[in-house]
Amino acid sequence: MRGMNMKKTLSLFPLLVLGLTLACGQSERTQVESAGSDSTSARSDRPLTIKGSDTMVILGQRFAEEYMKANPGSVIQVNGGGSGTGIAALINGTVDLAQSSRPMKDAEKADVKSKRGADVVETPVALDAVGVFVHASNQVKQLSIEQLAGMFTGKIKNWKEVGGANAPIVLYGRENSSGTYDYFREHVLDKKDFASAVQTLQGTAAVINAISKDKNGVGYGGIAYARDVRALAVQKDASSPAVAPTEATVLDNSYPISRKLFFYSLQNAPERVTRFVEWTLTPSGQELVTKVGYFPLRIEGASAMSAAPLTETATP
Repeated sequence: MRGMNMKKTLSLFPLLVLGLTLACGQSERTQVESAGSDSTSARSDRPLTIKGSDTMVILGQRFAEEYMKANPGSVIQVNGGGSGTGIAALINGTVDLAQSSRPMKDAEKADVKSKRGADVVETPVALDAVGVFVHASNQVKQLSIEQLAGMFTGKIKNWKEVGGANAPIVLYGRENSSGTYDYFREHVLDKKDFASAVQTLQGTAAVINAISKDKNGVGYGGIAYARDVRALAVQKDASSPAVAPTEATVLDNSYPISRKLFFYSLQNAPERVTRFVEWTLTPSGQELVTKVGYFPLRIEGASAMSAAPLTETATP
């Protein structure tokens, strides 16, 4: 009897080993497949990550908050750092969307194509007036592009040279990773270098805060941040009228330093990305643009996200 039990045990042993081997193999394969699925950007349960323009942070955060309310279970993470930082993250594959207050450069688009294997989709989501801000007590009401260039390149150093008080001009600006820095340098300074006296700050909010406390200060940034300061009217040239930064003057292009604010994604982005971007262009999304303090797109530009990459050219 004992011998029979021993034989049964021995005969079952190979089956037990085989079963354990299959189970272990199945477990290992499941872990590998799970790890592999975690690494793909197509997973619908991954957070949607957005990074870039500090000018756009308040807009991106508002978009995210309202979208998550309307779509329970979705998670969106928004971070600043500057347009250049967001674009670099898109190139390197560490974010789903780059937010930028300037158009991507051709070289940056080529980097995306090379490293990510897909074209870039450029989606304007709002309009902005780059405001020129001074202290509320400053008697200067308007400046020309030429005067602004003279101030920020260091040629004009006293407010009396532009119709103000006899006081030194204190310059505030953005860091060089900022899309607003790039935009102002290209469209106001004609690509000349900023004066070394410019105090560079991270984010328009910091620029505004500094100017609100400095009677001699002047700086620039996204119009949505204008609090406790005054935004000057700007002349395209000495013979042109001074134009205040308003929705109407941005829409008709009479305000000389207005721009689009962009989301950049990949052409093969997963649905969770494309659905979010498309939603920002709906009436609900564009209403938030106004509430934040920027200006909504023209009606014809707010229909849907283009599936093909756009060709707006930026300076390399």
